[in-house]
Amino acid sequence: MLRHGSAAEALAALPALIRMGVGRKITIASRESAARELAAAEKIGARYVAFGEADYPQGLVHIEAPPPLICLRGDAGLFARPIVAVVGARNASGAGLTFTERLTRGFGAAGFVVVSGLARGVDSCAHKAALATGTLGVLAGGLDRFYPPENAGLIEQVAARGAILSEMPLGCEPRGRDFPRRNRLVSGLALGVVVVEAERRSGTLITARFAREQGRELFAVPGSPLDPRTEGTNDLLAEGAFMCRSADDVVERLAPLARRGAGYGMLAEPGAAYVHEPLWDEYDEDAPAVEPAPPERFAASRNTSRTAVAAPVEQFLSPTPLSVDELARASGWPPAEIRQRLQDLELENRIERHSGDRVSLRPLP
Repeated sequence: MLRHGSAAEALAALPALIRMGVGRKITIASRESAARELAAAEKIGARYVAFGEADYPQGLVHIEAPPPLICLRGDAGLFARPIVAVVGARNASGAGLTFTERLTRGFGAAGFVVVSGLARGVDSCAHKAALATGTLGVLAGGLDRFYPPENAGLIEQVAARGAILSEMPLGCEPRGRDFPRRNRLVSGLALGVVVVEAERRSGTLITARFAREQGRELFAVPGSPLDPRTEGTNDLLAEGAFMCRSADDVVERLAPLARRGAGYGMLAEPGAAYVHEPLWDEYDEDAPAVEPAPPERFAASRNTSRTAVAAPVEQFLSPTPLSVDELARASGWPPAEIRQRLQDLELENRIERHSGDRVSLRPLP
């Protein structure tokens, strides 16, 4: 519309765009199918917001290939506030989740909205901690297709107390290639992106790459060199990302940008056209159906059945000492059961005890 001046002119230009190499078949929806889509969105309490409308997020206007429509459920007013993205590992350590909660509460206290991808681990923790102060969740599939399924309750809470959005049509199940598409919206919505934990081949690093390409500020939380879950974040720091030791490190850098209304990296013009397939086509893997296993370096021994039972608790352990209470909050296990499982791991010389009733995982030699 901005480029061609009217809807009619934009539609007339489609054959030329196809010849330029957009590479996909484009079909114009009928009035009837559009009406059905609008009615379906209204039925679940959502609506469509078009590029150029008042409620369209300003952060998405200047990214490569901005979605012409987003499906939105919740409070569009959150787009007008400063936004920071918090992302990280699905199989996050207890220390990582504890820090994520502390970090996110700090952002909320400073007036920032927190955006993330509604995934397991760090994403879920960030959304929960920001429910009272403002959070945005971006789905990889349609707004009526919650993923992962066990986060359905959390996604409903985010929609009720914040907002959820997607560029995908209703009824669309998320595919592997849709997660990088989602990630570029997470980074695009924000003034800055904070990566809490990430392995070297983590999909979280795709979000970091988008942040750099979009001109967003990139922050990483330093971690133990003994934990593979922090190798990616330590690499980001070595490559020039800003260190995040607390919410203050991020707020001090982003607050001036928010006050000036600046900070969103801009292309030559809003919605600049592209004639190549964007970055997400480099990633076309099936969506994971189950939670990833803990890193092999910290995998539990399976010599006994009781040790196998201890694995869920061990997933949250790392070389960083945590108290039993912190482990209980991170894992959801009762403290009494955690203590019982820690005894099994201690007998196998898998953990170390520290003062203050804290424990850490002993790396394998």
